[in-house]
Amino acid sequence: MDFIATLKRAGISLLLDVRQLPQSRRPGFSKRVLSEALEEAGIGYRHMRQLGDPKPGRDAARRGDMAEFRSIFGAHLESEESQIAIRDAATVSQEETVALMCYERTPKDCHRSIVAERIRDIVSVEIVHLGVHPS
Repeated sequence: MDFIATLKRAGISLLLDVRQLPQSRRPGFSKRVLSEALEEAGIGYRHMRQLGDPKPGRDAARRGDMAEFRSIFGAHLESEESQIAIRDAATVSQEETVALMCYERTPKDCHRSIVAERIRDIVSVEIVHLGVHPS
């Protein structure tokens, strides 16, 4: 899988899945299949539902209403559950080379970029956006 090859080339040791619902119509990207493939490749997997974009935020983004999306997701990140998850992600980011994954291919206007920035607000980490290249 090109995705896993890209992670390996980048030296990723842990994938944090920040999708609220870790399922996909794309073969290989549902939670169980993906976590097994990553394990086989020597990469850890952890689903962090608390950092996923809630349905109203996803709906706003699909409509192209990015201001509403940011408002909804920002409010979601202020919940106690999300704050704990952000701190946990920040801690693990100091111990491992972490990649965040969601549904969006590009980081522009994507909630994982917001999550990455929140992590960087807590710990000094470099944010690099990986593009998947054919292996």
